[in-house]
Amino acid sequence: MKAVWVLGLVVIVVGCNSSKSASGGASAYASYQENLTSSLPVYPNYEAELAAQSNANANTSVKTVDGELDQKIQEIYDRNITEPYFNGYSVLVYSGIDRTKAFETQDELKEYFPDIKAEMQYQEPRYLVKVGKFNYKIEAHKSFSLIKSQFPTARIIQDRFQRKEYEAPEILDSNAEGQN
Repeated sequence: MKAVWVLGLVVIVVGCNSSKSASGGASAYASYQENLTSSLPVYPNYEAELAAQSNANANTSVKTVDGELDQKIQEIYDRNITEPYFNGYSVLVYSGIDRTKAFETQDELKEYFPDIKAEMQYQEPRYLVKVGKFNYKIEAHKSFSLIKSQFPTARIIQDRFQRKEYEAPEILDSNAEGQN
């Protein structure tokens, strides 16, 4: 039994000795150096190469893009001029089959908002009282917010308008009247 006690004491002493911290601490590793450059991949320096190319091509690429953009804008402009209609938005104040109600609504609009011009259209079988010809919906919101206070059923709708500057092509041949 005494041998077991002695053996247990020896194990405890040996265990405590092995759990001691490493000698020297952080100061022992202060001079440690490791060179890994031989195992790292080598990449070419593309930044200098790209900088040299961009300086050489800076003037020509900007002029090329500007020229192409100007040409594309002109093509779009020419195509839009030949179109008789454009899509946009208007504020619909009244929509119904009652003609007198449509005229009353138009008169009330003139009374409440003298600076806003209302337009009445007839699309069989209903009458429409509309305000404005706006390119974008956000533009129609100003008129809509004013009108909504007096006409709670008003709403913004998509619409199609004829261009002011559009002129229909002339028919040159007098015999071409019946042709489509």
